Amino acid sequence: MHVPVVKSSPSLGFLTVLQDEAAGFCGGFLLLNQLGRPLEFHCTSPILPNRAQEILYGPTLKPFLFGEQIGRTLVEKAKQRPSVIFADQTPTLSLRDFLDIPMVLVREAGQTPAAEATGGNGRGASNPSTFCLGENIVSASPRHQQDRQQAEQLWTSVQEGLDLWEPFERIREALSEARGGAKQNAA
Repeated sequence: MHVPVVKSSPSLGFLTVLQDEAAGFCGGFLLLNQLGRPLEFHCTSPILPNRAQEILYGPTLKPFLFGEQIGRTLVEKAKQRPSVIFADQTPTLSLRDFLDIPMVLVREAGQTPAAEATGGNGRGASNPSTFCLGENIVSASPRHQQDRQQAEQLWTSVQEGLDLWEPFERIREALSEARGGAKQNAA
C-alpha cells in the first residue's frame, strides 16, 4: 500500500499590539495558511505598565512589552510554528532576537517611499532591508538581514495578491470583539 507524503504548507503569522489608555497593551497573533485562511488565533490579557516601569525602561519599554512579553507569549501558545511572522509595529521586531523564525515589518501603504523598495531584485535600493512581497512593502530588521531572503523564498508559495496589511485589521476587530465581550460579561 502506497501512503502519499503530505508536504506541510507554509503558515504566516501576524502579530500586533493594541494600546488602550485605561487597560494597557493587548496583543493578538493570527496564523494563516498560504491562502489567507485562519489556522489559529491567540490574544493576551491587557498589560498595564506602572509609572516606575515606564521610567526605568524608558525607550526600551515598548520593545520589551511588544516583543519579549506579548509577542513571545503568543508565538509560544501557537500549536503550529509559523514559517514567517509579519508585524505592523517596529517595537514588535524585538521578538526576533528570541526566535529562529524569520520576521518582517509590513509597511502601511504610503509609509515608505516605493523608491526604497527593490521589488526583490536587490539592485539600486537605498535601504537593503526594505523590499517588496507582491504589492506589499516590508522591512527586515537590520540585525537579521537573512530574514529578507527567507521571506522572499516563502512568498513564492503564497496566494497571489495577498494583502499583508489586511490580517492586522482582522486581529484588531477580533481583539475589539473580545474586549467588548469581556466588558459585557463583567457587567
